[in-house]
Amino acid sequence: MGFLDLFGRGGTGRQGDADPADLAHLVAWTRNHYGVEAFVEPRTTVTDVTVLLVAHDGEWTRRVVGERGAHRLSATLNIPVYDARRVGYPQRMRDFDARRRILERRMAESA
Repeated sequence: MGFLDLFGRGGTGRQGDADPADLAHLVAWTRNHYGVEAFVEPRTTVTDVTVLLVAHDGEWTRRVVGERGAHRLSATLNIPVYDARRVGYPQRMRDFDARRRILERRMAESA
């Protein structure tokens, strides 16, 4: 069994399965960033269960992982996993977004 088999196969039509490309992105992102924590977000009317990865500096990425992928996330990535409904999102993520908006505004003003 391969790594991505742990999460199920995308495109099978079964609810709760993650797309292998999304999972590969999460694994690569975790390996390329320091101090990564995962925040599992609940299913909504628009999307299935998603995971938000946040690095030590607040940089982040989000992907759909499905119900099964969310359950296997901690053991697979070997990082802390939190329920976003209970703990919220880290301040460093909001700070990162604020810094990025300031830089984008400065770039637009100088162009």
